[in-house]
Amino acid sequence: MKLQGTADPQFRSDVLSGLRGPRRAIPARWFYDARGSELFDDITRLPEYYPTRTETALLESSSSSLATLIRPGAAVIEFGAGSATKTPLLLEAIAPSAYVPIDISGDYLRMSADVLQSRFPSLKVIPVEADFTGWVELPADLGAAERLGFFPGSTIGNFVPRSSVDLLRHMRTILGEGAKLLIGFDRIKPDNVLIPAYDDAAGVTAAFNLNLLNRINRELDGDIPVDAFVHDVRWNDMQSRIEMHLRCTRDIRFSVAGEAFAMHAGDSIHTENSHKYDLRGLRLLLRAGSWTPIADFSDSNDWFTLVLAEAAPLFAAP
Repeated sequence: MKLQGTADPQFRSDVLSGLRGPRRAIPARWFYDARGSELFDDITRLPEYYPTRTETALLESSSSSLATLIRPGAAVIEFGAGSATKTPLLLEAIAPSAYVPIDISGDYLRMSADVLQSRFPSLKVIPVEADFTGWVELPADLGAAERLGFFPGSTIGNFVPRSSVDLLRHMRTILGEGAKLLIGFDRIKPDNVLIPAYDDAAGVTAAFNLNLLNRINRELDGDIPVDAFVHDVRWNDMQSRIEMHLRCTRDIRFSVAGEAFAMHAGDSIHTENSHKYDLRGLRLLLRAGSWTPIADFSDSNDWFTLVLAEAAPLFAAP
C-alpha cells in the first residue's frame, strides 16, 4: 500500500472533492497508473473498439499529405505517452528532428519512450513527466524547429466543451505561434456501435474502470469495497457523449485518506466522458481554442476525423 504522504497530492484532492459532491465524479486522467495504462492498451486492440484501428488507418492513408503540410525536421510534442502503433506512423511520415511525449504516468511514459527510441535510434526522444493540462516546460534543446502537437485517440472528447477550449488554448500557449496540431476526433454514430466500444464483451473496459477504485485503495489508504461496484456505460444524447460510471449495487460505507463516505445502491461515481462531434462542430471547437483548421481526413464511414490545425496569428474580429 502506498502511504498517504507519498501519494500525488492532486490525486488525493481530486478524489476527496469528487466523492464529497452531490454528483460524485473523479477526473478520467487518474485512470492511468501503470495497470490502467496496460488495460487501456488492451482496450485499443478489442474488436468492439473502433477508434484506434480507424485512426491508425487514417494516419497511414494521410501520411503523404501530412508530409507535404508539415515542414521537415519538426519537433513532435505528443500530449500523452506515445502509442506503439500510431506514433511511429507519424514519425515515419514526417521525419522529425525530435519527439517529446508528455504524460502524467511516469513509468508508462518511460517505457513507451524506450520502445520508440529503440525503433528510431537516430531520433532525439525526450520524455517529459507532467500533467499536460498544467504548465509544461518544453526541453530547451529543441531549437527553432517547428512544433507539431500530436493529440490522437480522440482524447479531446474526455473534456467537457468548456475544458476542451481551455485545453486547446493551453496547448497553443505551450507550442507557440506558428505551431501545428494534429488531433483526432471521434464522430457521432449509432448507439449500437458506440456502446459496445465502451462496454466490451470481454470486460476489459470494466476492469479499466474498476481499477480506479483499486488505485484509490492502494495510494490513498482507502477501503472501498470494489465488489460493490459495476461498470455502467450510458449514451447522453443531449450532451453528445458516452459516459462511464461506477454504479454502486448495495448500500456501503468506506473511507479514503481518513475521510468517511457512504453510498446507496444505485448511486454512481462518474469517471469518464467521451464527447462525439460532427465535422462542423469539431472545426468550431478548434477555432474557439485558437487553432485554425487547415486540413482534415475522415474514413469512408465518417466514424473518425484527423484534423491538422495551425496556431495562426490572432487578430481582432472585424
